[in-house]
Amino acid sequence: MQTNYEPSNQNSGASERRHPLGKLTGQKPALKMKEVWAIRTRLELDGSARDLALFNLAIDSKLRGCDLVSLKVEDVAAGGEVRSRGAIVQKKTGRPVQFEITDNTQKSIRNLLAQSKLRPEDYLFRSRVKKSSHLSTRQYARIVEGWVQSIGLNARTYGTHSLRRTKAAVIYRKTGNLRAVQLLLGHSKLESTVRYLGVDVDDALDISSSIDL
Repeated sequence: MQTNYEPSNQNSGASERRHPLGKLTGQKPALKMKEVWAIRTRLELDGSARDLALFNLAIDSKLRGCDLVSLKVEDVAAGGEVRSRGAIVQKKTGRPVQFEITDNTQKSIRNLLAQSKLRPEDYLFRSRVKKSSHLSTRQYARIVEGWVQSIGLNARTYGTHSLRRTKAAVIYRKTGNLRAVQLLLGHSKLESTVRYLGVDVDDALDISSSIDL
């Protein structure tokens, strides 16, 4: 059973469930800001250009793992310069989605390109397994597992969707703008975004109570 998933158009709860064999299943929680910086700092100290760029772009882009690992250099850079925005067509939905590439992420991508000497048509995140042209989603999941474990988190609780959800959750908490988050995540329906973020009545009331008319 797949442990990282996005809800289908059918009704699905946001709560975590336990697999009959004891494995945790269901939505993976977003990382907290301090956890993001803890992982980023460790990666900077480790000096892994690929993993630092992978982590930073995962947070910025909010892409599914299958789309993230399939990115090519030309998706994020042109003429040797890293763009401030990227755009792809999602594998799952066939819908286009855009994403921002912040200064910190641009820097890590530039370092990766400089070290790896990648061409525009090359995959951005190469696999260290010779038979693979780029990281697989399984490899990416294992890398994420190592990241969360390195800062003392339970790898069974977190997953690749934790990274996809992290910035989206922050944007929603700060703005309450579900439509914006829907566009950033590339969801076709607002209901999918509501379920994906685990939005409930308490969230709605908190947003409403902060507005005084």
